[in-house]
Amino acid sequence: MMAAGGAGAARRPIRLLLADDQPLLRTGFRMVLGGEPDLDIVAEACDGAEAVDLATRLLPDVVLMDVRMPRQDGVSATRAIVAARLPVRVLILTTFDLDEYVVGALRAGASGFLTKDVPAEDLVAAIRTVAAGDAVVAPRILRHLLDRFATSLPDPAVRQRPARLDTLTDREREVLVQLAAGRSNAEIAQKLSVSETTVKTHVGHVLTKLGLRDRVQAVVLAYETGLVRPGG
Repeated sequence: MMAAGGAGAARRPIRLLLADDQPLLRTGFRMVLGGEPDLDIVAEACDGAEAVDLATRLLPDVVLMDVRMPRQDGVSATRAIVAARLPVRVLILTTFDLDEYVVGALRAGASGFLTKDVPAEDLVAAIRTVAAGDAVVAPRILRHLLDRFATSLPDPAVRQRPARLDTLTDREREVLVQLAAGRSNAEIAQKLSVSETTVKTHVGHVLTKLGLRDRVQAVVLAYETGLVRPGG
């Protein structure tokens, strides 16, 4: 979308906070990202506690958050940022792409995750995607993670069905179930015999009614409430 000022108006850069306890890695990320005209690294944090403090004070658009850090890990730091309702999105950086830390971070409200050896162009694209309000974890990968670490989810016997789930129409609930199954908009459209545009509209309604920021949170909620069963 064009800025209000017309073709000559410049969109402000995406403000980034780097959070990693290894200075060498932070330097590497700074070198990769520093040359992008639409990215602006506003600060660096060496642990989760500092990341929360800087995120609260500086309000960056995106935090690149390592999951394993001293004092406060990336999972609890992500949870603190989300709980504070800051206009900040978290993109998790991890050495291992399939572990309980990633699941914990996504459940805490992260908008996706990347491995630290991700190609530079993919890292830049992911930051732009998250800053725009979308998630950067493929639904199928997320489902695999949740299935694999189902024991970390609440026990089915004590799960509570949020009242706001009842605000969904039958079709919106169908779409949520399809999202949790790891299907793309195109696949959901084919499954429900509707257009992709209609699916996109339904997804938007689901996120708004449930107070969720992106598809990742929608999938996690579907699992946590028992709407979808791991392995089902």
